[in-house]
Amino acid sequence: MKCLFKIVSILVFVFSLSSLHAQTFFSKGVNLTNWFQTGSARQIQFTKYTKQDLVRIKSLGCDVIRLPINLHFMTNGSPDYVIDPLFFDFLDQVVDWAEELQIHLLLDNHTFDPNADTQPSIESVLLKVWPQMAAHYKNRSNYVYYEILNEPHGITTALWCQIQQKVIDAIRAIDTKHTIVVGASGYNSYTELNNMPVYTDTNLIYTFHFYDPFMFTHQGATWTNYMQDVSGVPFPYDATRMPATPASAKGTWVESSLNNYKNEGTVAKVKQLLDVAVNFKTSRNVKLFCGEFGVYIPNSPHADRVYWYDAVRKYLEEKGISWTTWDYQGGFGLFKKGSNDLFDYDLDTEILKSLNFTVPAQSVFVITPETKPFDIYTDYIGQSIFESGNAGNGTIDYYSSAAQTGKYSIYWTGSNQYAGLGFDFKPDKDFSQLVTNNYELDFWVKGDTPGTKFQIRFLDTKSTVVGDHPWRMSCDIDQTKVTFNGTWQHLKIPLKSFTETGSWDGSWFNPEGKFDWKAVDRLEIITETGALGTQKIWFDEIRINGSPITSAAEQLEISGFNAKAYPNPFTSETVVEYNLQQSGNVDLSIYDLTGRKIATLFADRQTQGKHQVQWVPGQNGSVKAIAGVYVCRISCSGKTEVLKLVMKG
Repeated sequence: MKCLFKIVSILVFVFSLSSLHAQTFFSKGVNLTNWFQTGSARQIQFTKYTKQDLVRIKSLGCDVIRLPINLHFMTNGSPDYVIDPLFFDFLDQVVDWAEELQIHLLLDNHTFDPNADTQPSIESVLLKVWPQMAAHYKNRSNYVYYEILNEPHGITTALWCQIQQKVIDAIRAIDTKHTIVVGASGYNSYTELNNMPVYTDTNLIYTFHFYDPFMFTHQGATWTNYMQDVSGVPFPYDATRMPATPASAKGTWVESSLNNYKNEGTVAKVKQLLDVAVNFKTSRNVKLFCGEFGVYIPNSPHADRVYWYDAVRKYLEEKGISWTTWDYQGGFGLFKKGSNDLFDYDLDTEILKSLNFTVPAQSVFVITPETKPFDIYTDYIGQSIFESGNAGNGTIDYYSSAAQTGKYSIYWTGSNQYAGLGFDFKPDKDFSQLVTNNYELDFWVKGDTPGTKFQIRFLDTKSTVVGDHPWRMSCDIDQTKVTFNGTWQHLKIPLKSFTETGSWDGSWFNPEGKFDWKAVDRLEIITETGALGTQKIWFDEIRINGSPITSAAEQLEISGFNAKAYPNPFTSETVVEYNLQQSGNVDLSIYDLTGRKIATLFADRQTQGKHQVQWVPGQNGSVKAIAGVYVCRISCSGKTEVLKLVMKG
């Protein structure tokens, strides 16, 4: 009997080691979408996310980020597909942040069209771009991963995996270190996993995506035939709450799926489908990762969405499968429907709980009047400002090397009428005090053609008041204001000098004196009176400028950074939060009470606004700390603030 017990124990131990071997080195995270998913490297708005966003994501409990990249578009195209150095410049910084924060980063080649079949000819593209990626990142840490291609489809898994093997071999000829993420065809379907070959490379992670029941997760999806009008499908199935088939979907597969939903829309069915992937993982003893799962927000009942995430997440974790939800911000994201997606105000706490994420404290956001200068564009688009323009058959390049100051400027040419640059303030901004205090739109401009003309305008937010529209305050720029002779010109346009010019809201509305400086939605630079043609224009150092609007009593307050730390006291890590009144070079360091510096948490340029930096004693170059009192010193632009930190034993 003792012998039998020993044999069983040994078998359990061996099985445990085997299971441990087949686990990924990360557990849960998010897809950081719509950042590197652009038509070229020059269209990436790099400042959409910063290192502080990764800090925030990690604070949720995430240890992995999947970064979708339109990799093939980051090149010069056929036939050579040479990767743009600007793309590497951007991505290198993200890799730096991930390594410093110890977040696993999956570089997901997301170059795919869901409505176009993957062609066998993609092999030649993959065999050009991935060796370049491998050569560039082969010496980086193991926090970097390569995902060969997102959701191949319309091609057999057998043929796709032959191509995938060639790509694996091409990467391994250069980089034997980094883990490669591989998947099946059928949009990375779990049902196709068993059709994959047994790859001999042991440094692979197999991936699948999960969006079942599709009728629930994709209701309202405009990119899926006949689904755009589907709304209110519950999960799990509830006969009393089932919607009727929309008229637009009558006689289609949607009607059949709704009729069969009582069989598909159950937790038991979800587990049964996930078991297909689980059985593949177990039988092959491979590392398996769910790269995408989620529910589209607009038409899905919120409580049911929460329930689905909870059920799927728990079962994935029960079966030892790591995951990244689709997505962080976006149609499937972690923020409240219709919100500004602000981390401190708009997180959907119920969704976070269902995903077993750490739920940060949330506050109610209130727009307050702007009282200080802020940047709209200085090498990069400013913080909380998003590119919203339309090149209109022309070119808008936010990274032109012809800069007046710094590294980049904006280059604009070829746009047809009513097209141009756009800068969307998110959230909206209250300019009321800036106007009262004679603030200016301050920028540099250069044009190569005399007679060039364009319009600069602010648009306010359309309210719910009947008869309101997105009103414009405009200023025409022409030869009377700028000499377009190929040299940089410095313009300062008082906000008070802008004139209300009406509104386009489906049709034209003449000005009514209703523009609201308390709810400014965006700034546009537009070819209002005619096409730009071959004329070339550059812009640089665009900002709202003026003297800070502060009383004498407030001067003391702005001499610091309103720094705070949470948690504080802390046990193993804390996050320091601070607010910069203006852009500048920041030094944020930690000292013990003897004055010895034990960590430099940040030493680089940052833009005006709120920032967060994490301190984990003993990591990222920080001296290992013991329980006690420490001092955090923040310096920027000649100002300094200190913050006491208490580390508990």
